[in-house]
Amino acid sequence: MVKQSIFGRIAQLAKANINSMLDQAEDPQKMLDQMVRDYTNNIAEAESAIAQTIGNLRMLEEDHAEDVKAAQDWGNKALAASRKADEFRAGGNASDAEKFDNLAKVAIQRQMSSENEAKVAEPTIATQSDVVDRLKTGLDQMKGKLNELTSKRNELVARAKTAAAQTQVNDALKSIDIMDPTSEVSRFEEKVRREEAKVRGQQELAASSLDSQFNQLEDLGEQTEVEARLAALKQGSSPAALSSGAAGAASAGAAVDEADFDKL
Repeated sequence: MVKQSIFGRIAQLAKANINSMLDQAEDPQKMLDQMVRDYTNNIAEAESAIAQTIGNLRMLEEDHAEDVKAAQDWGNKALAASRKADEFRAGGNASDAEKFDNLAKVAIQRQMSSENEAKVAEPTIATQSDVVDRLKTGLDQMKGKLNELTSKRNELVARAKTAAAQTQVNDALKSIDIMDPTSEVSRFEEKVRREEAKVRGQQELAASSLDSQFNQLEDLGEQTEVEARLAALKQGSSPAALSSGAAGAASAGAAVDEADFDKL
């Protein structure tokens, strides 16, 4: 029963469609690893069983060869005894002739027995030889499947590693995608732009303040000149000396009502 079970598994595994099995697997790599282990174990069991079957066949063949040889030997002995009996009978020795004829008969009987044993064993030997041939073929197919499984497993592992590496690269590229508004680079770029805008604002503010200060200086200079000329008038200086600054004085007194001058 054990041998029959092993032989049945040989036939089943040798016919297995690996691609179909992989399509139905949730994790092909794990399934392949398990299948490689199962095939390896089954091949080892099959080799042991086949070796035993071959050993039994060789024993049958040896017994058959011995029966064939024994039949030939007993045939030769029967022939020798018969000839000896004929010699004694020709010499007038009927007693010895009868004795050797009886020996010839015994030899013939044993010859027939050996021939029968050899003949009975021949169908069994033929059947066992056919079984051994089929088992050897099945074992070779199993080894071929094992090689196919191993290649598939190695290919799948290599493809899985390649896919994992590509995924890592893609993830890395996504993390530095400057077009992605959620990426660190985009946020940093936005921060830099805000800082640059702030600097430009400060520069414009500083420039506006400087212009205002220069305007104040010009106003202060004009007022100073007016005060100086007024002081000169009070000290009795000639109006001609003020002609060069008439425009400035007119500007300084622009706010005075012209009617005030009419009163002078």
